[in-house]
Amino acid sequence: MELSSYKDWLGLVMAFIKFAILATLGESIGLRIQKGVYNLPGFGLTSRAIVWGFLGVAISIAMSIFSVGTPAVLANLGIDITSQQFCTRLLIAFCTSVAMNLFFAPVFMTFHKVTDTHILNNGGTISGLFKPLKFREIFTQLNWGVLYGFVFKKTIPLFWFPAHTLTFMLPSQWRVLFAAFLGIVLGVLLSVAARKKV
Repeated sequence: MELSSYKDWLGLVMAFIKFAILATLGESIGLRIQKGVYNLPGFGLTSRAIVWGFLGVAISIAMSIFSVGTPAVLANLGIDITSQQFCTRLLIAFCTSVAMNLFFAPVFMTFHKVTDTHILNNGGTISGLFKPLKFREIFTQLNWGVLYGFVFKKTIPLFWFPAHTLTFMLPSQWRVLFAAFLGIVLGVLLSVAARKKV
């Protein structure tokens, strides 16, 4: 195996660790906002960390795909993607953010909500995490009014578009770490969504 392959695998492992720690911290802060405590019996902090680790790997892969694919589309439209001018870099970062948040984020957020519900339904235990996922049952019980009306319709264009534009302006080695820090913000946003009765 070549050295670059080791670096690629190490990057995915680090994405797992970063999201497992930071995004779970975000959920814990969200719980603190909602309930006044950082953890509760049945909340499943460890189970959430495991899920966030794997979601972090998915996010890292998605960022790689969209950071290469979106500029390729822009190049086909006649934009000089090799330019280092700030306006060009900003345009590429914005388009990459929009593409990722339109095509990847809704699926990601829905799947996260399903796993979140699965953890709660199984008492937050690690063994419960590995029980069969009743996807169809959970999917039909989701609060789509909040998921679409707040999470998709408001947080994606108003927060995630600009936040990930900034992410894609950063050097590639810092993007996953910054995205993991944004997981803390996500935890707060989810706690706001949980309070809504839409």
